[in-house]
Amino acid sequence: MTINQEQEYSKKFDLGLWVKLLKYTVPYKKLMIKLGFVMICVAGIDVIFPLMTKYAIDHFAVTQSLEGLKYFAMGYAALIVVQAVNVYLLIAIAGKIDMGICYDIRKHGFNKLQELSFSYYDKTAVGWLMARMTSDTSRLADTIAWGMVDFVWGITMMIGIAGVMLVINWKLALLSLAVMPIVALLSLYFQQKILKAYRCVRKTNSKITGAFNEGITGAKTTKTLVREEKNLDEFKQLTNEMYSSSVQAAIFSSIYLPLVLTLGSIGTAVALWFGGKGVLLQTLSYGTLVLFVQYTIQFFEPVRELARIFAELQSAQASAERILSMVETEPEITDSQEVIDKYGKPSSSQKEIWHPIIGNISFNNVSFAYKDGEQVLEDFNLEVKAGETIALVGETGSGKSTIVNLACRFYEPTSGQVLIDGIDYTKMPIAWLQSNLGYVLQTPHLFSGTIKDNIKYGKLDATDEEIIYAAKLVNAHEFINKLENDYDSEVGEGGNRLSTGEKQLISFARAILANPRIFVLDEATSSIDTETEHIIQEAIHTVLAGRTSFIIAHRLSTIRSADRILVIRNGKITEQGSHRQLMKQKEYYYRLYTNQFMEEQELQLLKA
Repeated sequence: MTINQEQEYSKKFDLGLWVKLLKYTVPYKKLMIKLGFVMICVAGIDVIFPLMTKYAIDHFAVTQSLEGLKYFAMGYAALIVVQAVNVYLLIAIAGKIDMGICYDIRKHGFNKLQELSFSYYDKTAVGWLMARMTSDTSRLADTIAWGMVDFVWGITMMIGIAGVMLVINWKLALLSLAVMPIVALLSLYFQQKILKAYRCVRKTNSKITGAFNEGITGAKTTKTLVREEKNLDEFKQLTNEMYSSSVQAAIFSSIYLPLVLTLGSIGTAVALWFGGKGVLLQTLSYGTLVLFVQYTIQFFEPVRELARIFAELQSAQASAERILSMVETEPEITDSQEVIDKYGKPSSSQKEIWHPIIGNISFNNVSFAYKDGEQVLEDFNLEVKAGETIALVGETGSGKSTIVNLACRFYEPTSGQVLIDGIDYTKMPIAWLQSNLGYVLQTPHLFSGTIKDNIKYGKLDATDEEIIYAAKLVNAHEFINKLENDYDSEVGEGGNRLSTGEKQLISFARAILANPRIFVLDEATSSIDTETEHIIQEAIHTVLAGRTSFIIAHRLSTIRSADRILVIRNGKITEQGSHRQLMKQKEYYYRLYTNQFMEEQELQLLKA
């Protein structure tokens, strides 16, 4: 069950978090260096322009002389051309870095999602994951790439301007820059407010994405239950929450930036006041006064930009926290260091030294509890022989799926051991077992693409002959040949162009293609019509021959041929035996089967 609760973040601005994110810039180190150099050049030329103005005023305007004006104009024009080239380069380079980082984070995130254990998906909504992989990632990449542009430019500008001002007239420079400590204090105050607001914005954005996802996937249910207005009201509450948080964040930003602008204007006024006195007293040239006025205006422009970056960092940190919380999540089921040392890492495991799986499975005093503390199994024992077909019957929540998930190592026992052919499966790579699994769900999932693509998903290097053989083995070949493009027919999103039974047959073919030693059918025939069920039953008998298999069944008529039927109640085996043996006992299984049989007979009479 998905726990719809987002992780809360309450830290202040976290420099360590941004250091972690710098690893995504490593592949673009050369581009980052180039971008930094370009931005230094841009800032350097911006610092030179007021000096050119000072020179023009003192040498041409005040003296009323045109001597050297030609060369001055040529130099000024050359600076403009160089600056234009710099601007082109910064946009091109920053754009490459932006797109590259965005791609890398999404790729890393997708890889992580492939590695995470089932338990992670039990408590994390799909919509929230989508928000992390799309809007959060995009915002983060933009901040890293374009934030660097403004940061390097701003710092270089401020250092350059302050240096020139101090060299020309250090007293006037210190008076003009006296407001900087106040700017620093304001930044410390507002960063906390802005960060808190943006965290709320990103969290609500995840909820909205989740609501979109559920609204789209559950559109048919919504319409049949006539819940459109109720869903719209619930969605409005989320959007109103998003609106309030966004407005709050915008208000803090809109107060912060004008305050910085006002303080910058005070610095300009100080320069004009004291510089004007110096001009009147002839202790300061007119060109120098203009230079200081321009510099105080220019100096606080990068201050404003850095303030804006700082505000954006608050927003981006909320995204960064959410992304890193995902990519740093460790799978609960992993290979131990001992296994890695012996067989290699999962990506490069030495399959040639794996023990071949025969299919004997043992549960030895196995107990299992979910992270929320719910105890499902306690001291559970079971012996399954290779090639045996085991059917699991019981009420919802009795522990049937948990037993199968433990056998497949989707979860691991809290205590006790699960042995495969006498080997504790934690002493072998996860891929050793799961590469020998065939799993068919109640609601089969097909990927967008062709039927051939979906069957081949079970073995990517399969030939066309192997694909057709697998389809014939599960009785899918006949209906596939009736389609317009047979194996090259598109299945649609989620397989929506095929019936449930046809999707089930495709998923059977996909599972059998890899020739697994262990097979699991999880309510595989509960959502299909009787005719298709008969076809699938024939396929099941063919597919399961010689393989260890588990069948979780709702329709008891589909498991009569199972070698052994286990009745599971409250995590315990209360009855076991063949169909005939259990019917003779006339206990829970007998009552359950008899009731289902009578219901099915009544339905057939009504249809007749």
